[in-house]
Amino acid sequence: MKTTTAGHGEARHALARVLLTSDPGPARIERWTGDIGRRLLLASRHVRERNFTRIHVEDLSLLFAAYDERFLNGLCGELLGRDGPAFRLSGRMTRAAGKTTRLQHPDGTSSFEIAVATSVLFDGFLADDPAVTVCGLPCRDRLEALQRVLEHEIVHLAEWLCWEVSHCGRARFQGIASRLFLHRAHTHQLITRSERAAKLGVKVGTRVSFRYRDRRLTGRVNRITKRATVLVDDPAGELWPDGRRYVRYYVPLGKLRPVSARPWS
Repeated sequence: MKTTTAGHGEARHALARVLLTSDPGPARIERWTGDIGRRLLLASRHVRERNFTRIHVEDLSLLFAAYDERFLNGLCGELLGRDGPAFRLSGRMTRAAGKTTRLQHPDGTSSFEIAVATSVLFDGFLADDPAVTVCGLPCRDRLEALQRVLEHEIVHLAEWLCWEVSHCGRARFQGIASRLFLHRAHTHQLITRSERAAKLGVKVGTRVSFRYRDRRLTGRVNRITKRATVLVDDPAGELWPDGRRYVRYYVPLGKLRPVSARPWS
């Protein structure tokens, strides 16, 4: 997984040439990316349908290897060595869909990690959701969204390997992403938890009710992440800066109702 800034000169130059000159064209790109998605569905023990509900880091590794082989002639893998980059699935990333991190080590080597936000993927593609675009491309399902996210992170990784710097807002990155993957933007329009909560009429400060152990409780939303943190007045609770005592409850968004909404059935 570790790589040095020296050595691998021929592979690095070859990768730079691919990044700066390769232009497979729309028809070929769509065929290649479609093939890669189908290969994952066949090979994965976890991703069994296009709107998958489970995923494992080995699925990211499978996708990365397929993209590297098809689009980059296996050069990222050659430069990174047998272990390649590390992969991580994050349930805590609630706005960014992906992130590539370069880690510097005391011995002068560096390693890379690609993280994908499962929270953003799994929170999307529900009934009545707005249309989803990732990197400026419409996505019909989670598999397409995952592929667009990973393509974006692969460009980051490849830029790091060639030039030791990567910025998705700059012309070089956008040119590479456009030629190799037809990307038209470097943002996503996957619905976030805060946006989904807002659709339900819930935001920080909203008074809500919910059921807990056959009781109906009412409190105020203090934070929204994977679940909402709701503060409920309780004399035995924790003392807060406002001088009141609260007990914290962590409640799935779908279990909340603004107090002005219709009563629970």
